[in-house]
Amino acid sequence: MATVVCELHHAFEHFHWTGFYRTVRPGHLQVGPYQGGHGCLDIPFERGVCGAAARERATQLVPDVHEFPGHIACSSSTISEIVVPVMTTEGDVIAVLDVDSDFPDAFDAHDQEALEELCAMLGSRWGTEALSKMEAD
Repeated sequence: MATVVCELHHAFEHFHWTGFYRTVRPGHLQVGPYQGGHGCLDIPFERGVCGAAARERATQLVPDVHEFPGHIACSSSTISEIVVPVMTTEGDVIAVLDVDSDFPDAFDAHDQEALEELCAMLGSRWGTEALSKMEAD
């Protein structure tokens, strides 16, 4: 996760915060490897863009976070965000990949497609066994 985040963060100038939130217990994400300023420590599936991605098992492409109901402002400079769930082949959410930008409407369908492909690959490699280990940590 740390390598993926580092490579993504430094490859794109509009990626201002890039990181994973891991599923550590049912219905809760906890900050994992990231690049950028401080991240939120714990996010329930019921709150924010990350929670919505985990809860709905679907990418959240948000052009303006101020218009997203229940947005959690981990950084006051964030304006747009994309969050992609990382799921096992069984459909369990083991993490979400969160990318924030200080620019409005910074992410598009191309970003979404590429990040979804990456997260699908990661989810298929990690599997449910990784989820069990994360929840035990």
